[in-house]
Amino acid sequence: MNMSLLYFIDMFGTAIFAISGVLLAGRLKMDPFGVIVLGSVTAIGGGTMRDMALGATPVFWITDTSYLWIIIVTCLLTIWLVRRPRRLPWYVLPVCDAIGLATFVGIGVEKSLMYQNSYLVAIIMGVLTGCGGGIIRDILGKQIPMVLRSEVYATACIIGGTFHITALALGYDNNTALLSGIISTLMIRLGAIKWHLSLPTFAIDR
Repeated sequence: MNMSLLYFIDMFGTAIFAISGVLLAGRLKMDPFGVIVLGSVTAIGGGTMRDMALGATPVFWITDTSYLWIIIVTCLLTIWLVRRPRRLPWYVLPVCDAIGLATFVGIGVEKSLMYQNSYLVAIIMGVLTGCGGGIIRDILGKQIPMVLRSEVYATACIIGGTFHITALALGYDNNTALLSGIISTLMIRLGAIKWHLSLPTFAIDR
C-alpha cells in the first residue's frame, strides 16, 4: 500500500475516533476542555499505549504533531456541527469508525514487528492500537468498554491481525500482508454492523 495513502487513512481514522470521543463528551455534558481531552485520548490513546509498551520513544504524536492538530480541529468542528439541525444517517459514523479501526490494527501490527519478532505480540499490539483509545474513552465516561461487551469489535481486530501475520509467515511482502489484515478487519466489522452481529454473553444465574 502506498505509504502516503496509508498516512492519509491513519489521519482519517484519528479524526473519526476523535469524533466518537466528542460525541460521548457531549452526552456527558463536559466543558470544551473535557471534550478535547476525551476526543484526544480516544484518537491516540491506543497508539500511545502501544508505543509505551514497545519502548518506541518518543511516542508517535510527539514526533508528528499533525495528529494533535487533526484532533483539535476535529473536536472544534464537531462541537459546532452537532449543534446544527441536519443529521447524518446512523451508519455513517460506524462505517467510518470501522475504516479507522482496520487501519489502526494494521499499523499496530506493522510497528510492533519493527521492535520485536513475536507474531503473537504483534497481534496484541494491533488490537491495542485499534481498541485502546475506545477503552480509555469508555472508562472515563463510566461505561463498560465496547470491547468487553458483545460487539464484534476486538474480535474483528484479532482476526485481521491474524490474517496480517499469517500472510507474512507465508512469505508475502509487507504491503500485501498489511492490506490483507486491513481488508479482513474491515469486512468483519462492516458485516457486524450491517447484520447486527454480536458474540454470546457470559452470565451467571443467581
